[in-house]
Amino acid sequence: MELLEQRIRRDGVVKGTDVLKVDSFLNHQMDVALFEEIGREFLRRFDGCGVNKILTIEASGIGIACVTAQSFHCPVVFAKKSQTKNIAGEVYTTKVESFTHGRVYDVIVSQKFLGPRDNILIIDDFLANGAALEGLIDLVNQAGARLVGAGIVIEKAFQPGGDRLRAKGVRVESLARVKSMSEENGVEFVD
Repeated sequence: MELLEQRIRRDGVVKGTDVLKVDSFLNHQMDVALFEEIGREFLRRFDGCGVNKILTIEASGIGIACVTAQSFHCPVVFAKKSQTKNIAGEVYTTKVESFTHGRVYDVIVSQKFLGPRDNILIIDDFLANGAALEGLIDLVNQAGARLVGAGIVIEKAFQPGGDRLRAKGVRVESLARVKSMSEENGVEFVD
C-alpha cells in the first residue's frame, strides 16, 4: 500500500535494526483518515470471504481493527492480556510472547464472543516473529471458528513470523512489508 509506505518513510523512526516506531500515526497517536484507507484496503483484499467478526489483541491493534470493522460492517473482539472482573463465565485462553514488551502474556477472550458460526479476520498493527498471531489463531481454533486470514499493517519480512505462518497455510495480507531497516538507511520495502 503505497500511501502507508510513504507515511512510514516520512514519519517512521528506526531504532537499531529491528524497531520501527510509528507511534506518531499508527499505535499511540492514531491517524484515523489513514486507518480508513487501511480498512478499505483490507476489505478489498478479503471481500467475499464472509467475515463476520474481526479479532485483535490489546492494545495497539484495537483502533485499526475498529476502523476496519466499519468497512466490513461487523463487530470487533479483542483478546485481553489479563483476566478482569468484567469477564464472567468461560474463556478461551492462550499464551503470547510480546516482541515489543519482551514478556509472555496470558490472553483471553470470553467464549460468548467467539464461536463455530464465526468467520474471523485477525487484524494487527505489526507482524514480526508471529507469536501474537499464533496466539490469536489458537483462540479461533479453540472456538471452532473459521479463520479467514490475517490483515497486518506492517510486516517485518526479515523476521520469521510471516513466512512461517504462510507455510502453515494461513492467509497473511500485509499492507507494508519491510525488507530491511537501519538508522542510517531508513526502511526498505519488499517489492
